[in-house]
Amino acid sequence: MPVPMVGRADALDELRHAWERVRGSGRCVPAVITGLPGTGKSTLAAAAVQVATPELTLWGSARLHSPAPYDWLAAVLASTTPRADLPVPPQALAWLAQDPDVPRERYTPDALLRLAVTTVRALVGGLPCVLVVEDLHALDPASLNLIAELAGAELPALLVVTSRPPDVAVNPALAVRTLERLAGAPWSVRRHLGALTAGDVGEILDHVYARSAPSAALADAAWRHTRGNPYRLTELLAEAGDADALTDYLRLPASAELTAREREVLGCLAEGMPNKQIARVLGISVRTVTVHVSNLLRKTGASSRTEVALWAVRHARPSAVPVQRPAAGEDDRDSLKA
Repeated sequence: MPVPMVGRADALDELRHAWERVRGSGRCVPAVITGLPGTGKSTLAAAAVQVATPELTLWGSARLHSPAPYDWLAAVLASTTPRADLPVPPQALAWLAQDPDVPRERYTPDALLRLAVTTVRALVGGLPCVLVVEDLHALDPASLNLIAELAGAELPALLVVTSRPPDVAVNPALAVRTLERLAGAPWSVRRHLGALTAGDVGEILDHVYARSAPSAALADAAWRHTRGNPYRLTELLAEAGDADALTDYLRLPASAELTAREREVLGCLAEGMPNKQIARVLGISVRTVTVHVSNLLRKTGASSRTEVALWAVRHARPSAVPVQRPAAGEDDRDSLKA
């Protein structure tokens, strides 16, 4: 993202406070970040590391398309300098690192879990650190058990976990239990990232296109096109280029110049009136109303009456004359003289 923390400032501030608790207590504090794909979970995790400036960061995720035992720890071990002083038997350490030549039947699951916890503690070595667990939903059961054991432990670590909703997990039931255990730890942080708002998208466009002052209509169109998804917005801006190219890409009129009568019809649409009622209020035929509505769809770039009404609300386009609602019981007529 060009401005990655737009709409995420509160979440980042909460992670900053969690890090202060870690440094003050020496305990592991979990911070769970969930959300749909593209909502910026990894970006927020990376920002948390930058804010914390820890002495040590251990970052891991699922390494294989088919989850293997202790994927997260294996990824961490692959990214750290090999150490001979770890208080773990060499064969067990090779097994945790997913060395294919180590026989797997030598250790029971409980014994491996204890060894995995010991390995993490030894890697941390008492230094204030951040442990980043990417895509918890994709991890294997052994990794989930390890992450749950670390939550709330006597370990000076901020445990930042990112995950999609557990219903898409490799093991949904275990993922739910793990997330519940993380959320139940002392001082834990729980953040679900949703879509950006139209205002967030506008702020990003103002930053990216600072010299060309993008219009509110352009920001609104970009928001609707991407549904507020940060990843889709990044892709859109990369593909479109400058503000003029983005306007062309979204097929958005540079300006919606409306006639006086179109503004009146727009005001009626914003109040939810059907064509017959608009015709009665404005004293024009239903056929003429239909023509004005078609022109409004074209000029605003909307695809439906509802979108036109929303466009009117967002751009403060009220009717040019006070709307007079028909009296109760007034007969409906298909047309009136203009």
